[in-house]
Amino acid sequence: MKVMKFGGTSVGSVKSILSLKEIVEAEARTQPVVVVVSALDGITDKLIAMSQMAKQGDERYREEFDAMVKRHHLMIDTIIQDDKKRIDLLNNVDQLFDQLKSILYGVFLIHDLSKKTELTIVCYGERLSSHIVATMVKNGVRMNSRDFIRTEKKQGRHVLDTELTKQLVKEAFSSACGCGTATNRTVYVVPGFIARDRDTHETTNLGRGGSDYTASIIAATLDADILEIWTDVDGFMTADPKVIKSAYTINELSYVEAMELCNFGAKVIYPPTIYPVCVKNIPIRVKNTFNPEHPGTLIKQKIENDQKPIKGISSIKGTSLITVTGLSMVGVIGVNRRIFTTLANKGISVFMVSQASSENSTSIGVRDEDAAAAAEVLNAEFAKEIETGAMFPMQVESGLATIAIVGENMKQTPGIAGKLFGTLGRSGISVIACAQGASETNISFVVDGRFLRKSLNVLHDSFFLSEYKVLNLFICGIGTVGGMLLEQIRTQQQFLMQTKRLKLNVVGISDVDNFVLDRDGIDLDGYEKTLRAGYPANTEHMRDEIVKMNIFNSVFVDCTASRQIATLYQTFLEHNISVVAANKIAASSDYDSYMKLKQTARDKGVWFRYETNVGAGLPIIGTINDLCNSGDKILKIEAILSGTLNFIFNEIAADVPFSETVRRAKEQRYSEPDPRIDLSGTDVIRKLVILTREAGYKVEQDDVEKHLFVPDSYFEGSIDDFWKRLPDLDADFEARRKVLEAEGKRWRFVATMEADEQNPSSFKTSVALKEVPYGHPFYGLEGSNNIVMLTTERYKEYPMLIQGYGAGAAVTAAGVFANIMSIANI
Repeated sequence: MKVMKFGGTSVGSVKSILSLKEIVEAEARTQPVVVVVSALDGITDKLIAMSQMAKQGDERYREEFDAMVKRHHLMIDTIIQDDKKRIDLLNNVDQLFDQLKSILYGVFLIHDLSKKTELTIVCYGERLSSHIVATMVKNGVRMNSRDFIRTEKKQGRHVLDTELTKQLVKEAFSSACGCGTATNRTVYVVPGFIARDRDTHETTNLGRGGSDYTASIIAATLDADILEIWTDVDGFMTADPKVIKSAYTINELSYVEAMELCNFGAKVIYPPTIYPVCVKNIPIRVKNTFNPEHPGTLIKQKIENDQKPIKGISSIKGTSLITVTGLSMVGVIGVNRRIFTTLANKGISVFMVSQASSENSTSIGVRDEDAAAAAEVLNAEFAKEIETGAMFPMQVESGLATIAIVGENMKQTPGIAGKLFGTLGRSGISVIACAQGASETNISFVVDGRFLRKSLNVLHDSFFLSEYKVLNLFICGIGTVGGMLLEQIRTQQQFLMQTKRLKLNVVGISDVDNFVLDRDGIDLDGYEKTLRAGYPANTEHMRDEIVKMNIFNSVFVDCTASRQIATLYQTFLEHNISVVAANKIAASSDYDSYMKLKQTARDKGVWFRYETNVGAGLPIIGTINDLCNSGDKILKIEAILSGTLNFIFNEIAADVPFSETVRRAKEQRYSEPDPRIDLSGTDVIRKLVILTREAGYKVEQDDVEKHLFVPDSYFEGSIDDFWKRLPDLDADFEARRKVLEAEGKRWRFVATMEADEQNPSSFKTSVALKEVPYGHPFYGLEGSNNIVMLTTERYKEYPMLIQGYGAGAAVTAAGVFANIMSIANI
């Protein structure tokens, strides 16, 4: 036989209850079925609220009561088509409502609500719903759970009388076990949650979530083949889908794993539900009434071919830590007994304990609403010790969150705890307290509540519980490079998800006018419109909003040339946001600032990448890093690093004067709008400084010797003055060009770093227009290409050459994209 439990949402609407009917009747064609139902969604809370309103003399309880009657009547009128059945059902339901109305009126008159009366009132939800379901379902027979679910009072609480309940369940369902005359099509409908005291015979209940418990008790007692819990989700999820969009249904769990997840906030089933069926080795399947075709989650004793060490992540918000500390605790027997006895007597539940091995402190996790009371009773319990200074007053830290990672295979997998804490540390999340039992099924820890979402996301991603690894990107600057980068990301997103299981989630975009942020991701097909509706551009505001998002696995991508934007890097790195920069300003700024950025990235376990600062998409910086990291020494760097200047000196000819080449460079967008920026060599100097630093030398921009080819006076005045005066240089350039051509040489603007081989710490840096002879590697460099020649201790006789496109939006964007991918692949 099968026991099926349907929760409040499964009976809470016409659509869901009709789905219940279809599901149950399909099962009843082949086997006897017991259906346990909860009250209609929200009814139990309304019953409690009405009773409190009546107690306080608030006449509005009548409005709530009338609304409840109307809701049940409307459902009955909609789902029961047979007139006789509908009239009979309405009579039964109205009798119950008349009883409830009288009880509430009595409470209203005397302004008193006894425990007995309260327990009686809250049972009406299940009593009503079970009448409706039993009438609606074909061959439905309603059973009164108070006839066989019995409780006894222990320490002021109603707890299940297990043995008596088993006996009565067997008697009540003897026909379902094949001992009576009922056919296999009989559907036994049972109100969940409700019970009766074995001694006083008064109505009691099994507590919140008690309908699950009712179903489990019946399934275990009758040796059912399976217990099905029908709810409004597809089963246990790897994490809370409201927090983690990539969370997915867990196909199978062991009883232990399910219990751990339930105890730590996974509100799929009521935790005590698992015990009765676990003892009998009866599987539980959690299914979705609104999606019955989904297989759901199967919970059983042993999972075959289970490879994942972590099955799911669960959490409890609103956590407080109470720390009991004092030197007198060391080696003293009974301190913990006093702590837990005191809290138990007050009815305060402790869900986590963390104790130092020195025994001088014990931290306990309680819910925020219990923290003040817990601290008060513990201060009272240890008042004498606190007065003498042997112990300290209770320390209470609230506004925290408790997270648990759960999986039985953790005990077979070394390094889980290390990976857990390393992942959190790299994301800038501090662990306040932690606990792990010897069974190694659950690692629980406490973090600042503000970091709960980030913690869950980064752990879900790190332990491969997500369907995709997610990298969250803030793209700053959508000009030629930034715009091209966004297009490259857009066209590659689907490919990367399918082949690399990587989701590039663009959560922020900014330009000179606006910025927009969206944690769930921005649709790149229409980002321009979204951006126009965003915040007005403000660097400090954007920085603060990005930090406030506190989003995991995040990268700030700077595709601007803004000095103001570059000043944001330090803040982002300090908040565990990686930085990828096409902007050269930070890496070429003063040496101490450059080193501080790199050191912060290392300390925080994030990344500061700027490969495109030199050579666009060419692997220059990465190659120098690899050489140095492997023990090689860079002795000399010779490089052509300006695509603009290389274009100019490749274009110059007898019929193309110098001034015309500069104009062409501007028209073809090789140069800056003001080409004096390129002609001044400033960009080349920055690039040389970056390469020299990456090679392990301390250098500032002012240390670079400048041998320029345009007089200083041309860099003064307006851009119009510059264009007017520029042809004045043509005659001199042409005369020198003719000599150069006769000697078989070409001009190249070369950046050089050369170390003193006798004194390796001594070196010189310079930029200069040089005459390069035929046969030199720089001689045939075409167009706007870049080239770098590295002489090292290993590559001394035959230097290493790196050559290719050194400018252009597409290759620069591709280089930035490669930096992003390098972070994603770590």
